[in-house]
Amino acid sequence: MVASNQITPGMILSITDKLYRVESVVKVTVAKGGSPFIKTKLRSLDGEKVVEKNFKVGQEVSDVTLEERKLEFLYLEGKNYLFLDAGNLEQVSVPPEVIGDKVNFLKEGIELQATFYGNTIFSVELPQFLELMVAKADSAAEAGSMANATKKAVLETGAEIDVPRFIEPGDVIKVDTRNKEYIQRV
Repeated sequence: MVASNQITPGMILSITDKLYRVESVVKVTVAKGGSPFIKTKLRSLDGEKVVEKNFKVGQEVSDVTLEERKLEFLYLEGKNYLFLDAGNLEQVSVPPEVIGDKVNFLKEGIELQATFYGNTIFSVELPQFLELMVAKADSAAEAGSMANATKKAVLETGAEIDVPRFIEPGDVIKVDTRNKEYIQRV
């Protein structure tokens, strides 16, 4: 528990059994005898919805600590994705809404960081760079004749990115997963 005047951006708060990340905090003072209060913007960890909440100065608020764990992707099981927790070697089932569009870079053996509260997983973070094989690529003729032209390529994981014209199917390339860009041929 912390006092409301100790709330800082980035903290995780538990309010009515829901978890929120503090986006911003402002202490508001009211003229002519009004009581000051703490105004916050909170982002829900399960829905990414932003809400505003006010607290009295000194009001007790329940803060929580999230746990980071390393997970290794195994395979798709039904609609959920099955991972191996590297710390305790237990299998963890992750729903597709947590994975989101990161699914385009998942393949067997990929390790990622997962954020947990108890046994509930809230988010996963891919490594920034992955080495992936090109499964399909447009031909160089289709890409055009400009010196710095790119073409579309489909990676082994199903992700589609722009690559230089000299990249061919079977090539292994380094990809930045954050902005979905080609870095180099490996």
